[in-house]
Amino acid sequence: MKCIGVLTSGGDAPGMNAAIRAVVRTGLDNGIRVMGIQRGYSGLINGELFEMDRRSVADTIQRGGTILRTARSKEFKTKEGRKKAVNILKAFGIDGLVVIGGDGSFRGASELAKQDICTIGIPGTIDNDLTYTDYTIGFDTAINTVLDAINKIRDTSTSHGRVSIIEVMGRNCGDIALYAGLAGGAESIIVPEKNYDLNELCKTILEGKIRGKRHNLILLAEGVGGADELAKKVQEITSIDTRATILGHIQRGGSPTCMDRVLASQMGYRAVELLFEGKTSRAIGIKFGKIIDEDIEEALNMPRNFNEKLYQIAMALSY
Repeated sequence: MKCIGVLTSGGDAPGMNAAIRAVVRTGLDNGIRVMGIQRGYSGLINGELFEMDRRSVADTIQRGGTILRTARSKEFKTKEGRKKAVNILKAFGIDGLVVIGGDGSFRGASELAKQDICTIGIPGTIDNDLTYTDYTIGFDTAINTVLDAINKIRDTSTSHGRVSIIEVMGRNCGDIALYAGLAGGAESIIVPEKNYDLNELCKTILEGKIRGKRHNLILLAEGVGGADELAKKVQEITSIDTRATILGHIQRGGSPTCMDRVLASQMGYRAVELLFEGKTSRAIGIKFGKIIDEDIEEALNMPRNFNEKLYQIAMALSY
């Protein structure tokens, strides 16, 4: 292993820069050249590569986003596009590739592995939707961003006696809503993994009002539906002023938390170790506090396990 490449793909996540930094400096520490690939698979196909040194990643561990930038590539999904990518990697003498991203990025890494490119995947996505690992890079920062918003929205919601519906990211995975909702003391948490009844929700809100509650916070994962539409329905039924707040891409930005920086550093270090050992098509994760790696295909095909116990705790503590 003489030269490796690193790229970030798909949605950005806080901590990606910490992972890039770890890959670059671990590689250099082992006498390996490191090439940075800009704009994900799109940049790889277009030959947007440059050699990185220690200074390339100086003063980046605390920065959100990704210094390598990111993009989605339709061309890479084609056989011809992947062939271009392989040819570029060979032209630059790259023996191994570290891919930082979510499930789509991992599928791309798996396809490259089938064409004899050593690939290692590092999970970088705020949704925490990769089952094989307990946590993904960026998740902890995102839920802390949401928690800060919850604390502020509660202040104004209490002042006006309103119901506040906060829509967070999570199309198929409700972890952001679940964790932030529990930590923020939300009265209701609506996630894709659990069915909810509108009438039951409104009943809970009205019962809270009778008990003297001056506000009501509902965390809604975007995969369930829109906050604006739900707010209208809740207000029609309860006659309580109901406002919707859609946090959107604010959840993707910001300086990564300590947990995300440490996790990204551990995973970046392990990625280079695996390449140095001649491993390929591996997905790095964390289980029970230990860094692990799984076959990428097996990791992607693991069934989704929703944390029922955590949801049960959140519901029990919400009243």
